[in-house]
Amino acid sequence: MNLDEQLVTFLDHLRSERGLSEHTLAAYHGDLTQLRDFLAGLGTQDIRQVHRLTVTAFVRHLREKNLAASSIARKLAALKTFFQWLLREGEIDRDPTADIERPKLPRELPRVLDRQEVVRLIEYQRDLRDRAILELLYAGGLRVTELISLNLTDVNLGSGMLRCTGKGSRERVVPLSQTAVQALETYLSKIRMRLRVRPMEQALFLNYAGRRLTRQAIWVVVKDAAKTAGIDREVTPHTLRHSFATHLLENGADLRSVQEMLGHADISTTQLYTHVSRSHIKGAYASARRAAALP
Repeated sequence: MNLDEQLVTFLDHLRSERGLSEHTLAAYHGDLTQLRDFLAGLGTQDIRQVHRLTVTAFVRHLREKNLAASSIARKLAALKTFFQWLLREGEIDRDPTADIERPKLPRELPRVLDRQEVVRLIEYQRDLRDRAILELLYAGGLRVTELISLNLTDVNLGSGMLRCTGKGSRERVVPLSQTAVQALETYLSKIRMRLRVRPMEQALFLNYAGRRLTRQAIWVVVKDAAKTAGIDREVTPHTLRHSFATHLLENGADLRSVQEMLGHADISTTQLYTHVSRSHIKGAYASARRAAALP
């Protein structure tokens, strides 16, 4: 099996056995293709000729291209997963990445919006479909992939609950706010039912051609909404998820409940938001003190 065939088989494994999203699979493909091209530059496509020094040379090559440490860490993680799989499959007899440590990264706090900014972001939105999208991203703490994967049967407006499938095919049920329920009801009754939808189409959110929305379309919705709301810094769909978690903790929600609502496998991921919450409160306090000191 040549390297290209190994990459295809590996990606199929990730798709079928680990249930990774197409977005994550594309990232794996891009990272491993870079390794393939690097090896081609060395005059080989035989994965059995990759040694520890080959991997360290590849990492050095990435550093010379001025890639961020986070990008290098992600690519090295992809390599480790790939070589561990090759070892299990018997394609290689040792893992050349086994003794290579991932670069240590500074822990950056996620950027969040304050409550007033979230209100502006949503209330300034006049498009009924896009308003429902913004409501669900925030009120459900959804990832983009989770949002675009929603079907009509995943939403129960009567009980105000939503079922979504997250990373690793983990399913969770998320309670929705009353405003999110109302926004969805309005979208479904006034927009979706009027689209030229194919009879078997089950996607909750559709474009105006009656097809399931893409990741790129959701990013455009959020970017445009931030611009309309006068928020002059970068706002992404994940910013709304971060803001949702931070605001829950600020309002006294316990960490385990937030972990469940976000669909985190490890509570240490959720704990990051406790630091964001404290930082956010300190920032608001400092701003209030500065304002009070003004003549």
